Amino acid sequence: MTTPAVPCPPEDLAARAGLALDDLRARTPLVQCLTNEVTTNLVANALLAIGASPAMASAPGEAEELAAVAGAVLVNLGTLGPDQRAAVAPTVAVAAGAGTPWVLDPVAVGVLSVRTRLAARLVAERPAVVRGNASEVRALAGLTTAGRGVDAGDEVDAAAEAADALALRTGGAVAVSGPVDLVTDGRTRVRLAVGDRLLTTVTGAGCALGGLVAAFAAVTDPLTAGAGASTALGVAAERAAQVARGPGSFVPALLDELHALTGADLAERLVVAARVAVPA
Repeated sequence: MTTPAVPCPPEDLAARAGLALDDLRARTPLVQCLTNEVTTNLVANALLAIGASPAMASAPGEAEELAAVAGAVLVNLGTLGPDQRAAVAPTVAVAAGAGTPWVLDPVAVGVLSVRTRLAARLVAERPAVVRGNASEVRALAGLTTAGRGVDAGDEVDAAAEAADALALRTGGAVAVSGPVDLVTDGRTRVRLAVGDRLLTTVTGAGCALGGLVAAFAAVTDPLTAGAGASTALGVAAERAAQVARGPGSFVPALLDELHALTGADLAERLVVAARVAVPA
């Protein structure tokens, strides 16, 4: 007789996420980032604010050297210049060989052919977490999408089954960003109602989230990393929006709130924001 799956209680997930943030701050993991050139500054500052140590080296030869000693690696396909494109596969191979958790942010996959083919190859290296919007996740799973460049044209729930399948394929988790975020490891789905609309008015919020996911992945399991990072950014955004006058003042306030966030704050908000279920 098969025992039915039981979802992880939100309280347990929240406690793990809070402890992960405290552990992250204590350990200051090095996060090697191959990331979008447009958003490098925000990604690095978000990592510093959360308590990690960012490394933004993308030159072939150097990138994989850092991956060998990093606590986690972020691979963001936002701007695939010649150096980054040449460095991605070797860096991921080194991370995978060393057992270093790495995060794939498949920016604009499904819309642009070069990165779509590259992302399909990278998935075979089993990222700890895939973080993207609904259209990117659907495309990575081989489904049709309504994506428009870096913008999602699909609702988060339209990517739920694709995210489950992708997570089971990689053995990690998939974090789908949207008005209500979805994080799944294929066995447990977590929906997170947290954040503020101002996140959609600045360039790089999703890239910064990818960096935060990598930082959490350095100290905890993939599902907790995805849920913890998504909640951390969402809480910081909610608090920053209370003092910001608009997008220009929002980013500095967002970094301040990430810096001020405690493990207890994170756990308290995640319990309220999370709805946990088992995929049908």
